[in-house]
Amino acid sequence: HVTKDYPTPAGPFRALQDVQVEIFTGEFVVIAGKSGAGKTTLVNMITGVDHPTGGEVWVGNADIHSLSETRLSLWRGQNLGVIYQSFHLLPGLSLLGNIMLPMDLCHYYRPRQSRRRALELLHQVGLEKHARTLPSEISGGEQQRVAIARALANDPPVIVADEPTGRLDSQTAEEIFTIFQELVHQGKTIIMVTHDQGLALRVSRTLHIVDGKVSEDDA
Repeated sequence: HVTKDYPTPAGPFRALQDVQVEIFTGEFVVIAGKSGAGKTTLVNMITGVDHPTGGEVWVGNADIHSLSETRLSLWRGQNLGVIYQSFHLLPGLSLLGNIMLPMDLCHYYRPRQSRRRALELLHQVGLEKHARTLPSEISGGEQQRVAIARALANDPPVIVADEPTGRLDSQTAEEIFTIFQELVHQGKTIIMVTHDQGLALRVSRTLHIVDGKVSEDDA
């Protein structure tokens, strides 16, 4: 029963209206809808980046919006991997440093262990030879691969991706989608926002948002 209102000069704008969704372990779920329909707002509810006006969001046994900001940040770092359309890699850090950062922030691994794991993740996305390269020195598709590796740093059970292929050509988008499929086979749960109807037809389920209301189709 999640509802989200935003204040405007004309009065509250309802971005989400009585959303009821259940996503199961190991599913690959797409969130689809036109611009302004509420896709990113729904993602922000799931990740705890924004808070609902009404309703609850449970991930596993955690009512995430009842957590303090400090506990929520730690919970997010341990349980969610978030991937954005614009990568959000830190330009002053090498690819290796970008992937090690979430591990260091959550104190999940000792420095030598975090470096070893970051190298393993770079190998998983095919970029181990560029470990000491800066983000500006690789292509957009390669940057998105690094963003995926960073999202996997703490081995979270849930991956949330907001338009991860939106800025990529079709061939690179297919390569990124294949990585997501492999992660589902490994037992990860993936929630992905996309405008690409071709990708939406190849997942477990598609959630459609229209004017803040959600319906779903079996893919």
